[in-house]
Amino acid sequence: MSAGEKAKAKTEQVVGKAVRKMAHAMGNETTAAKGAALEARGKARDTKERAKAGFKR
Repeated sequence: MSAGEKAKAKTEQVVGKAVRKMAHAMGNETTAAKGAALEARGKARDTKERAKAGFKR
């Protein structure tokens, strides 16, 4: 897993979580769902990269 891809995945997770929590606290469920989707995309990217690295061994 390259450092750039790992950083991008982690950034998506952190930003998504922050957006989700802030939107949920303010009562904006649409934006909270978008934040949750961004967080999930970061987790999926991380999982995909880990799987690719596992097959390279």
